[in-house]
Amino acid sequence: MTSPVSPAVLTPAHERLLGDFAAGKPAALARVVSIVENRRAGFEAILATLHPKLGRAWRVGLTGPPGAGKSTLTMRLTSAYREAGKRVGVVAVDPTSPFTGGALLGDRIRMESVALDPGVFIRSMATRGSLGGLASATREVADVLDAFGIDVILIETVGVGQTELDIARTADTSIVVLVPESGDSIQTLKAGLMEIADIYVVNKADRPGADRLRNELELMLGLRAGSSMRDVPAHHGVDLRSLATTEEKRALNPARAAREAARSDDAARWTPPVLRTVAAQGEGIAELLDAVDRHMRFLERSGELRERRARRLRERVIEVAERLLRGRLWGDAATMRSLDAALPGLETGATSPFAVAETLLANAATVVAGTTDR
Repeated sequence: MTSPVSPAVLTPAHERLLGDFAAGKPAALARVVSIVENRRAGFEAILATLHPKLGRAWRVGLTGPPGAGKSTLTMRLTSAYREAGKRVGVVAVDPTSPFTGGALLGDRIRMESVALDPGVFIRSMATRGSLGGLASATREVADVLDAFGIDVILIETVGVGQTELDIARTADTSIVVLVPESGDSIQTLKAGLMEIADIYVVNKADRPGADRLRNELELMLGLRAGSSMRDVPAHHGVDLRSLATTEEKRALNPARAAREAARSDDAARWTPPVLRTVAAQGEGIAELLDAVDRHMRFLERSGELRERRARRLRERVIEVAERLLRGRLWGDAATMRSLDAALPGLETGATSPFAVAETLLANAATVVAGTTDR
């Protein structure tokens, strides 16, 4: 019998590195990020040491379809935050090639104008097969930036379309970036991507169709609110033109209702604003910054920020537990021998994958706990 697996401990080299990290040395930040991103030896101990320092940075996620201008928008936001005296971290995730396993990681090239700013740290990451628009280590890299004292962390997803839902579980504020070519009203009503936004941005708004897309988004938000027609009387025998109250008239125009609700600073519920930007020209950036600040104040005032961050911590524990479980279970020689021994029965139909899995799990308790050297 072996003793239970103990938490990883810091080596002297790691302690020296964290000393430089605490002193604010950029080279130490880059090294810690590399250790965490690549899951090198001791990364768990490093993250555990940094954990008490988390919670100071505001995490802003940018997602949307390819070609929406997310990188340009990220660059503009970075410049604006730097002008406000804030230190900015950018985590830009690029897709990994299914053929070569490589990734272009071109965001640093697209953000050349801010890449050399000492108050900006940019990290391009490959998804390495992860779904959901983010790399598997994105949250952990964001944690490192947070612990370093970065004020704002901008997280840009790969831009794969309707499945980029991880960003909503990672960011404090999620921005969905669309362009006039993103699709018609049917596209705006799709579940998933269109439901995670705290802020919508219609970028490249100087193109035809931008106003129509904005109106469709606001109409969707007004209808989704579920209250747009609550106070409107049944139309039979009623002259709708004679409705007198502002609320009743507003109920007949859900898009307008959503637009006005998004401007309110004291509403009990957050309504995502739909903003127009031309990121290439720097247009609309001030309004976007204001919307992010307003959303931050709303989350803090309503108590939802604490709830969101508590959910994030809960999900992180589940994520880490699942990773440890997989590593210990499938790294156990006896478990793999049991699986191989069950294959003939699976081939003949004498047993099923479900029965084999149940047997493996029943015998896995000691493996997961690390209390056996079977």
